[in-house]
Order: sequence, then C-alpha cells, then structure tokens
Amino acid sequence: MKAKTFKGGIHPHDCKHYSNKAAVEDFPAPEKVIIHLSQHIGAPALPIVKKNDVVKKGQKIAEAGGFVSIPMHSPISGKVIQIAKFPHPTGTIQQAIEIENDGKDEWFSKLKDEENYFNLSVDEMKNRIKNAGICGMGGAGFPTHVKLSPPENKPIDMIILNGVECEPYLTSDHRLMLERPEEIIAGLKLIMKIVSAKRGFIGIELNKKDAINLMKEKLKNEKNLNVVPLKLRYPQGAEKQLIYAATKRKVPAGGLPMDIGAVVQNVGTAFAIYESIRFQKPLINRITTVTGDIVKTPKNLRVPIGSSMSEMLDFCGGTNEEIGKLISGGPMMGFALPQIDTPISKTSSGIVFLSKKDVDTVHEQPCLRCGRCVDACPMNLVPTFLAETVRNGMYEEAKKMNINDCIECGSCSFVCPSHIQIVQWIKVGKLEVGKLAKKANEK
Repeated sequence: MKAKTFKGGIHPHDCKHYSNKAAVEDFPAPEKVIIHLSQHIGAPALPIVKKNDVVKKGQKIAEAGGFVSIPMHSPISGKVIQIAKFPHPTGTIQQAIEIENDGKDEWFSKLKDEENYFNLSVDEMKNRIKNAGICGMGGAGFPTHVKLSPPENKPIDMIILNGVECEPYLTSDHRLMLERPEEIIAGLKLIMKIVSAKRGFIGIELNKKDAINLMKEKLKNEKNLNVVPLKLRYPQGAEKQLIYAATKRKVPAGGLPMDIGAVVQNVGTAFAIYESIRFQKPLINRITTVTGDIVKTPKNLRVPIGSSMSEMLDFCGGTNEEIGKLISGGPMMGFALPQIDTPISKTSSGIVFLSKKDVDTVHEQPCLRCGRCVDACPMNLVPTFLAETVRNGMYEEAKKMNINDCIECGSCSFVCPSHIQIVQWIKVGKLEVGKLAKKANEK
C-alpha cells in the first residue's frame, strides 16, 4: 500500500495492541459528573445554573464566554451540588459544575431526526455546531464554529479529516472509524459544504489498515473524497505535518492552515458535527481509550463528559499492579496527573496507566551536540539551542529562533540521549516570549 509522510519526526512503539481490537462499550452514567468550564481553547464558559438547581440531560448549564468559547451541557439529569474548583485533565485546578445523578435519564429536549439535514442553510449548520458546544476532539480543543468561519479573504478548497491518531496507546479514533464510518463521512461532507471546499481527504496511518480499507470501500463512488494512507511517523497527526503529508502544501511559519486553503478536523469532531446538525445533539459524551500494560482489560469507552477517570479504570477491571504514572492523553503530548479522580473533558481521547518500571527516572545530563533533536524536529527548528537560550534567559533570541513555531510534539526530548527536558524549556520560553509581546503592545 503506497503511503505518504513528512520530513522529521520519530517512530516510537505504538502500543495500540492493548485496545485496538476492543469494540466501543457504553460506560454507565456515573453517580455524579464534574463539568469544567474550560474544556477548550479560549474564554471559559460562564455558568447559568446555581447550587440545588435541577437539570436535565442535554441542558445547557454554561454559556460561551466569548466568540472563541463554547457552551457546556449536562450529560445526566440531576441536581447541581456545587460550583467549585476541581482537578482538570491538564493537571491544573479549575472551576467546574458538579452534578449529582438522579437516575432518571431525562432529556431536556428530546432528540429529533432531521432526515433533510444536508439541505439546511450554512448559517443554520454553524449555529447548531456552536450551540452543541463542539471543539476539536483530537486534543487541541479549538472551538469548531470558529474554525469553520474563515475570513472571506481566506477561501478554503480542501478539508482533511485527521484519522492519524499517531499518539502511542490511543485507539478511540481507530474504533470510531471502524464502527461509524458513514457518520464520519457525512460529517466530512457537512464541513465541506459549510466552507465551500471542493475536495476532502481522510488521513490514516498504516497501522490501521482495516480502517483504510473500510473508508476506501465507503468512498469508492465519491469523486472528490479520498483516503490518504500515511506511513507510521510521529507527529503525523499535527495539522501542519498532516497537510504536508497529504497534499505537499506547506503552512508558512507563524501561519494557519487556512492561509493555504485548508481546514483540518479530527474524525471524532466530524462525527460530533454530524450529530449536532442532524439531531441537534449537544456534545455530552465522547469515546475515550482506557489503556496501558497494567490495565486488566483495556477498553474504548463511550463516556459521559465529566466522568471520573478512577471509575473508568474500575470499569476496565482496575490494574494488575501499582500505578506508576497516570497520563491524560497520549504519552507524547499528554499530561501526567497526580489525582486519579480527575474528570474527563471533551478533549480526553485517552487515559494511559503505566507501571513503575515504565516510568523514566533518569537524570538530565549535559548536551552531547549529537544533533538528533534537529533530525527529529518536524518544524526544522534547533531544539537544544532553543532550550539553552531559554535556560539562559535570552528570550528575545529565542523569539528570533522561531520558538513559537514549536508544536511541542516532544520528538526532541524522546530522542535526546542526555534526557534533557527540551520541550519543558521551550514551553517556558514561549510563555516568556508572550510576556515580552504583551509588554511591547502596552507601550
């Protein structure tokens, strides 16, 4: 099978065998959920409920806090217990709404099947996506209605669905493509209609040949829709790398995909878009992989947003040994969490549990100038120099070295024989460069 890819990157073991054969199971509605007000890029949502309010399934409980924001909805019927700060999947503590389940499973508004959904106006489609509270479900969390509203001087001619799922361990997108291909394709067509794109692609890596073959079969009579098989290489799922691999178009430094006429959406987001337009269903659940070598029965679960990670692990039978590390997301770009009772969010594609022996405890050593990080960097940066520049407080120099182009994929840290925490230093540097820019704007 002929496959494409991009320059740079790495090839870690994908570790997907733990859960890639596990069909999606429904996780039972929990006794309580914790709905964070910030599950996306942009302004946090604003609560419109208070303590002791009774809410129903699908009811809006928080309004979007601005244009670049999304509303939140309750995934269960029950009572608001409190609005307080709770552990967040990014490892921080953030404001959230706690709801106790009444066990009635009553919908706020019964879902309707609108069979002629594709004939709706573009404005109505975007309005339904906005009202459903959809954001990028591959992990970035950018509000979808904003992404599908490019300026008039940025025409879009192609949509790329991201079915790459290059992060090790995660299989939620893989299972969704195998089990709901028609809905994903319908979502792709809706996105194309919204932005007037003429071509659509679905990028999938070769470790998911069953999904590639299935999607090809489903698209065999579609002239302007194609599956793009991709070689196994991390971070192939990053927007700029995926666009280049699929089309050879390059997003300019500091630019966005819309600058070259492209929009990228995750396959899970396409599925949510389809449900929001056809059924006016809010985004209240998602598929999340619970996996790792110590999990007794790794699974792909359809989970109410706000469910506890500890309860999800219990549903998978727990672990065979003591947990060494809990990661929200994949091991390359995910967040190590200190608390197992953290609730999942709209961007929680997976939870990985590692044993103590799998946790890297080696200490950082001086740079060997081996250049492996340069070869691995998919953005053509010089990662170790950037890290040293930031470590020495030379933030203006870091800016000149295009530190903001770093996508924080972690490839440099992965290959570094000196175990230098390159990405962490770059993250610090980007924050400091941002402060410099803010000060400059205030003058």
